[in-house]
Amino acid sequence: MTLTRPDTTGHTATADHIYATGLRNQWHPVVPSHFVTPGGMRKVTALGEDWLLFRRGDGTLHMLADRCPHRGARLSLGKHLGDRVACWYHGVEVEGDGTVSSVPGLPGCNLEGKKLVTSLPVREVGGAILAYFGDEQHPEPCELTLPEPLTDPGIEAILCYAEWNVPWRFGMENLLDPMHGQFLHHDSHTMFDGDTTAKFRIRETDRGYFFEKTDQRGVNFDWVELCRTGVDWVDLSIPYPPSAGPGGPFGIVGMICPVDARRSGVFFWRYRKVEGWQRDTWRFLYRTLIEKRHWEVLEQDRVMLEAMPHDADQAENLYQHDLGVVRLRRLYRTAAEQQAAALAAPEPAATAPAGG
Repeated sequence: MTLTRPDTTGHTATADHIYATGLRNQWHPVVPSHFVTPGGMRKVTALGEDWLLFRRGDGTLHMLADRCPHRGARLSLGKHLGDRVACWYHGVEVEGDGTVSSVPGLPGCNLEGKKLVTSLPVREVGGAILAYFGDEQHPEPCELTLPEPLTDPGIEAILCYAEWNVPWRFGMENLLDPMHGQFLHHDSHTMFDGDTTAKFRIRETDRGYFFEKTDQRGVNFDWVELCRTGVDWVDLSIPYPPSAGPGGPFGIVGMICPVDARRSGVFFWRYRKVEGWQRDTWRFLYRTLIEKRHWEVLEQDRVMLEAMPHDADQAENLYQHDLGVVRLRRLYRTAAEQQAAALAAPEPAATAPAGG
């Protein structure tokens, strides 16, 4: 199930395939944590491949390729046996690390004790499951630095998750396009103010870049930062009026899961810096008053993006406001081409023994 060379039996490692289904050798969000309860399991699709998530009774989470090593049946149709799953077809049992622990039909056969199913490293943060998707040259997970708003105990972050029928790139590009807020979201409760004309600049950081207005700050959707810290995420903030309760600016951390070439999982954490009674007040206000408004804004994005043709980015006329989107496309396209080229390179020939 891991991305492989073009001449093997896995997915063809072309740049187009990687660009369409998501970059490898990094972490991606998969689904919210509550989708997999203790003792439960769930089939998911991510980066164009089918996976099985299952959780032990103690909360330990595992992620396996949804493919039995015996005949290729779906492990997600099988039985949860606590620390392993059993294929429904012939009962083959697979542990959380992908090792076949038992073949009931032929005990002691050569499948037992072998790691024959791909198992992905997983982490949980802010109510979401992240997984590392490598290729055959990079099976070990890269370093992961989680977004500060999801790890700072002084910040209250609330996850909102949705699934959209759009390519994952469209979701990321939407986040790197601050100006759409002034038009698409103009009637929302926080984005009604500010100029409808602006100039933007790109400002480099040690973890990505800012795309920001040069002549407006603290009014609307004025800046966004792309962060590449082992997982790709976007940070932005919107000033909030006193009527929204205690806390500073309202922040958003956004991540996109490439489900496949046409579908995405959208993760938005809404956060504010609040502690003590202010945290309780903010959460109450959010759940009772503000959350519905935020879902309305997300719905505006979904409707707009789902209505776009899947090849919308192939026939455009861009202008200065699109610098952040252009930069993002170049970054991802270059990374996809580099990953595909590395996998397509000939493997080094084996060196003959000396004196042979």
